[in-house]
Amino acid sequence: MVKRVAIIGAGVSGLTSIKCCLDEGLEPTCFERSDDIGGVWRFTEDVEDGRPSLYKSMVSNTCKEMSAFTDFPYPEDFPVFVSNSQVLEYLRMYAKHFGLLKHIQFKTTVISVRKCPDFSATGQWAIVTESNGKQESSVFDAVMVCIGYLSDPSLPLESFPGIETFQGKYFHSRYYKHPDVFEGKKVLVIGMGNSGVDIAIEASRVAEKVMISTGRGAWVISRVFDNGYPWDMVFLTRFMNVIRNSLPGPITTWLVAHRTSQWFDHANYGLIPKDRDVIREPVLNDELPGCIITGKITIKPSLKEIKENSVTFQNSPTEEPVDVIVFATGYKFSFPFLEESVVKVEKKQASLYKYIFPPHLEKPTLAVIGLIKPFGAVMPVVEIQARWVTRVFKGLCQLPPVSTMVEEINETKKNKIRWFGLSYDEILKTDCLVYIDELASLMGTKPNVLALLLKDPVLAMKIFFGPCTAYQYRLTGPGKWNGARHAILTQWDRTVKPTRTRVVAEPPNFCFNLLKLISLFVYCLLLYWVS
Repeated sequence: MVKRVAIIGAGVSGLTSIKCCLDEGLEPTCFERSDDIGGVWRFTEDVEDGRPSLYKSMVSNTCKEMSAFTDFPYPEDFPVFVSNSQVLEYLRMYAKHFGLLKHIQFKTTVISVRKCPDFSATGQWAIVTESNGKQESSVFDAVMVCIGYLSDPSLPLESFPGIETFQGKYFHSRYYKHPDVFEGKKVLVIGMGNSGVDIAIEASRVAEKVMISTGRGAWVISRVFDNGYPWDMVFLTRFMNVIRNSLPGPITTWLVAHRTSQWFDHANYGLIPKDRDVIREPVLNDELPGCIITGKITIKPSLKEIKENSVTFQNSPTEEPVDVIVFATGYKFSFPFLEESVVKVEKKQASLYKYIFPPHLEKPTLAVIGLIKPFGAVMPVVEIQARWVTRVFKGLCQLPPVSTMVEEINETKKNKIRWFGLSYDEILKTDCLVYIDELASLMGTKPNVLALLLKDPVLAMKIFFGPCTAYQYRLTGPGKWNGARHAILTQWDRTVKPTRTRVVAEPPNFCFNLLKLISLFVYCLLLYWVS
């Protein structure tokens, strides 16, 4: 029976994995190679090998209510979209509240994870760790791998002809920290992801010239959506998801394109995606259109050639002078401490059931947490993964036969264009609401909206038509939290509080007052008629 669980990494996935183990009565030991928690959300001036790196100004792309763990809301006075330092503060509060830190061994690197000789019978793993230059081997009943995928930069220099002749400075976006490196320079950012655009925006404030090169383009949306509310609290609702997934794919993608282009015409700004049959991760940025229309940033097509002090682009003979090139070209991932026979990574994907379990293990005692790119917040997704995994470890949830898991994995790898709903451009990308519901159903924690409609209609309406916050998955089933209903009913209060800092009394509404007078008059007539 599984009891001792090794957790590798103390970022978001690692912390919630510790808590989920404790909730199920397991004994977690977390190995963290650095000296602190936080993973990608902990800013350091230096780039550390083996751990994510971020720039000083990074702000979350998902709002605090949608990003919160299922039983631990953000403080109401935190801003709607939190900075990296505030996310780290939240993680520290989470770790303190649930007593997680005592289960973490800091400055401890995992060297290898191997099956024990009697694995087919016990499912146990031999783990070699290193701390202060000394190696130690321990045996664990199960392993949760929580290292993420943002530590190993993808820098395919061979795809950029002439880079070896370039006399300026170039680096991957992983190594960016502050904009002073761009002072008075001509800057080219290659890549149209969130980090690349953020860096270009910061560069535009101090650089002489900034260009973004993109072959694929991207939809750009603002964090501030309808009526000033956060984009994800408006977009990610059960009601909207039912509509999106019930319509034919072309209609759904057209609706997404139409909605994003209501802010500005992407074609006129050189941003419209090349392939609009699939959905790329949208760029969440409030400033990009303004920078383009004021000439601070120019959008360019794919790079053709790099020269000593300039570059040329596809379908353009003009040479553009460049001093600094930033490669915002994404990341690759690997599991160096695991044997390929356990988890093999190829073509930026791993064969994992539900993005979590290797299907061929005799015992399901190893899980990968967080190797997924949800269209939405990451925290609720990795938490629901960890909750399900710990119940599988305990034998309370069962995996299907190997053939069924392999069949589903192979079908996922095909990444076909779907007849209905949205299709994504990468295998790791998925609809977060559908995915979380799927795992929650396996545990018995998915809310039953129809049943709630009879029992608690107010809550049912909030769940179906309101934002799909993670508190919904604590209303029922294992791990039920008594504060879940209150957290759902007050989620909008916590959203508007940090922005509603100047409250002005509304002027009298003539129509509303007239309606009240008419209602009072009718009420008096009825009383007179009854008497």
